[in-house]
Amino acid sequence: MKLNRPVQKKARIEMLPLIDIIFLVLVVFIYAMLSMAVHRSFPVDLPRSTAVEIDQDVRLTITVQEDYRIFVDQEEVSMNELASMLREKIREGRDPGVILVADQSIVYQHLFAVLDRIRQAGIEHISLQAEEHTRP
Repeated sequence: MKLNRPVQKKARIEMLPLIDIIFLVLVVFIYAMLSMAVHRSFPVDLPRSTAVEIDQDVRLTITVQEDYRIFVDQEEVSMNELASMLREKIREGRDPGVILVADQSIVYQHLFAVLDRIRQAGIEHISLQAEEHTRP
C-alpha cells in the first residue's frame, strides 16, 4: 500500500519581519544617540524654555552656579580670569563654541557680565542651556 505523503518544503527564513526588527533597532539606537548630549557642567537649576535645542557642536562648557561661582569644564575660574582662560583654550586649538549653563536665580546683570567676558575672549558661538518646559 502506497501512502501519499505531502512533499516537504525546505525551511526558509522570512525576511520581512527580520528587516522590520533590524530597522526598529536601528531607529532606537539613532534616537538614543541623538538624545545624549555630553555636558561637562555642574548641576544647576536651569531656566525653562519651550524652544530648547541641543547644540552638539560646542566644545567648552561654562557653568555659573547659584552662588556666582564660574567653572570652565569643571575647573573653577574667577570672573577676572575668565577671558584669559578662554583665550588659552582657543590657542590650544579647541573649537571656540561654548555652552553657557547658568542657574535661573542668577541676576541678569551678572549673566551679561559673563557673556561680555566670553565675547572679549573672541568667542562668537554661545549656546545658552535651558530645560524643556512642558505647557500645562
